[in-house]
Amino acid sequence: MTDVTSAKSVRRPHHWRRDLVELAAMFTAVVVADAVAKLVVHGPDGPVLLVVAAVTLVATAAFHTWWARRHSHAPPPEPAVPGAGADGDGTPRETVLWRMRTTVEDAPGSLAALCSALAALDVDILTLQTHPLAHGTVDEFLLRAPAGLDAQRLTREVAAAGGTSTWTERADAHDLVDTPTRVLGLATRTALDAAELPLALRQLLGRCTIRSRPAQTLGGRSTGPLPPVEGVLEETVMRLRDPGGGTITVERPYLPFTPTEFARARALVELDARLGPRVPRSQDVLTLPEGNEITVRRADQDDVAQAVAMHERCSDRTLSLRYHGPVGDADRYLNHLLGPRHGRTLAVQTASGRLVALGHLLWDGDETEVALLVEDDWQRRGIGSELLRRLVAMAGEAGCDSVYAVTQSSNTGMVAAMRGLGLPLDYQIEEGTLVVTARLDAAQGRRPAARFEQAEH
Repeated sequence: MTDVTSAKSVRRPHHWRRDLVELAAMFTAVVVADAVAKLVVHGPDGPVLLVVAAVTLVATAAFHTWWARRHSHAPPPEPAVPGAGADGDGTPRETVLWRMRTTVEDAPGSLAALCSALAALDVDILTLQTHPLAHGTVDEFLLRAPAGLDAQRLTREVAAAGGTSTWTERADAHDLVDTPTRVLGLATRTALDAAELPLALRQLLGRCTIRSRPAQTLGGRSTGPLPPVEGVLEETVMRLRDPGGGTITVERPYLPFTPTEFARARALVELDARLGPRVPRSQDVLTLPEGNEITVRRADQDDVAQAVAMHERCSDRTLSLRYHGPVGDADRYLNHLLGPRHGRTLAVQTASGRLVALGHLLWDGDETEVALLVEDDWQRRGIGSELLRRLVAMAGEAGCDSVYAVTQSSNTGMVAAMRGLGLPLDYQIEEGTLVVTARLDAAQGRRPAARFEQAEH
C-alpha cells in the first residue's frame, strides 16, 4: 500500500548525552589550539611551522574539492519499489491498473493474508474499501500490477489466500480518484442538474442498466406499485423511488450490490428529491446566416405549453417525420420527453421568446437516440445541425459509445445533419424506416457506457 510519511515523523529524538559530548569536544579543541599557539610563538622554529601548516591546509582543501567534483554526479541508486513501475535493477517496467472485488471471512488476519498474496505477485495496492456484510466482508481494491499478470492467475492466487466470489476488471486513470472525492463530485453534478441523476448513478456503480418507469402511462393508467421511500435492494437489483414520480431500477447482473453502494445510491436520490426540479439556466445566443438571433438553452417540463404551441404551427409531415406515428398523439409525448429522467432536451427560441425547435437526447439501451423537431418556417437555416452537434457532444460527455436517429428514408435533412457530424455512420433501412447510427470517438478511453432504458408506455 502507498504510505506518505512526513519529514517531521522521521526526525531523530534529541538526547542530552549528545550535547555533553559536543561540549567536551569543543573544550578539547580550545586546549589543543592554545598549546599549538604557544609552541609556535615561543618555539625557535615558529615561522617554519606556520608555513608548513598553511601549505598542509591548502593541500587538504584542494584534495577535498577534487574528490567532491569527481563523485558529485554519481549518487547511489535508489532501490526500486515493488509494483511502482520499476524492476529490481531500477529499470522502468510496464504496469496496468486493475479493479478487484473479493469476499473474505470476517476474521482477524484474513485481510493480511490477502495482502500478502498480492505482495507476492509484486502487486501494489493503491486504494482499499471494505464493505461489511452479514457473513464476511467484501474488499474492493484498486491495484497496480505487472503487465504480464493476467486476471486468471490473479483470481487463483486470491482464492488461495481465502478470497471468494472474486471479480476483476481493467481500470484506468479515472479510478485513481479516491472514493470520497468522486462521490462529492457526483453530488455536485446532481445538485446542479436533475438530468444528471441517472448518469451519476452509473458512474457511482459502474457498468449497469438503469431503467426509469413513470408512475403512469401516457393514457393515465398506473404502471404498478412504487417501491418504499427507503428503496429495495435485491442482490443484483436495486429499486429506488424517483423523486419526480415513478421508479428507478438499477441492475448489475455480473456483480451484486453491497449495502454500502445501496446507501450511496439512495443518498444521491434523496439529494435530488430535496432540491426539486432544476435545470442549468445557461444559454447561448447565436446569429443565423440571414442575421436573425436565436437562443439555445436547456428545456424541461416547464416548456410543455410552448412546445404544444409549436406543434400547432408545424405541418403534419414535419410531425410525422419526428414522431413516426399518428400526428394527433404528438402532444401526449411532450411531458415524457421533457422529463429529466429520460434524457436531455435543448430548446431554440427566437428573439421574441417563441420556441421554434427542440432537440432530444434520449437514453435507450446501449445506444442513445437523438431526435430533432424544427418548425417549418425555421427549417434549412442550420438550426437542426447546430442542435445535433450539441446533443452529440453531450452524449460524449455522458460516456455514450454511439447515438442513433430514427427517421424516414425521405428525410434528407436529418441524413445531411448526421453526415455533417464527421463521424463514422452505419445505415439500416427497413420498410421505409431509416436508422442512422454515429459511432462516437472511443480514443478518449471512456469506460463502457451504462444501459439506460425507457419503459414502454
